[in-house]
Amino acid sequence: MDGDLTARLVYLGLLLLALGTWVLVEYRGRIGAAIRAGLAWALIFVAVLAGYGLWRDVRHELTPTQAVMENSRIEVPRSRDGHYYVTLDIAGTPVRFMADTGASSIVLSQADARRLGIEPDRLDYLGEAITANGSVRTARVRVGPVALGPYREERIPAWVNEGPMDMSLLGMDYLRRFRIEIADDRMILSR
Repeated sequence: MDGDLTARLVYLGLLLLALGTWVLVEYRGRIGAAIRAGLAWALIFVAVLAGYGLWRDVRHELTPTQAVMENSRIEVPRSRDGHYYVTLDIAGTPVRFMADTGASSIVLSQADARRLGIEPDRLDYLGEAITANGSVRTARVRVGPVALGPYREERIPAWVNEGPMDMSLLGMDYLRRFRIEIADDRMILSR
């Protein structure tokens, strides 16, 4: 057991000891009430966990996703936050990007790079990008094959951002391969 895990277990043990002591003092002589209150809190906890699990299962059905339409057009609905999110299949791994016409390149978050088998800690961050949050260092990589609906590219350049990112960005290096049309809260990509 490493030191971090031991410290967490000691902390959890102290927390449980404090909670147990409080229950004994608060419910002294009323053990039935203590059991009822404990079961009520346990049910609330289970309900929250079940709700979270259910949300993870149905959120993709409740939020619109991209679709391949007739003539191989790809329609991407605008999200509630006003952005367009595109999922590319990169070497068999689905990666969700925010379409960013203000970005020059494809920029991978470190988490997405790891999912694609790229180890961010081993990259040489020789590039630099100017973002709304200032400048960040970047490392150039090549990814592929990349598929969006019926469209496939064998290998394309991308950048891994050294700084923290919530999500990868799909910039104009990739988007320029398509004719882009925005209509009725949909971004339509076609060739």
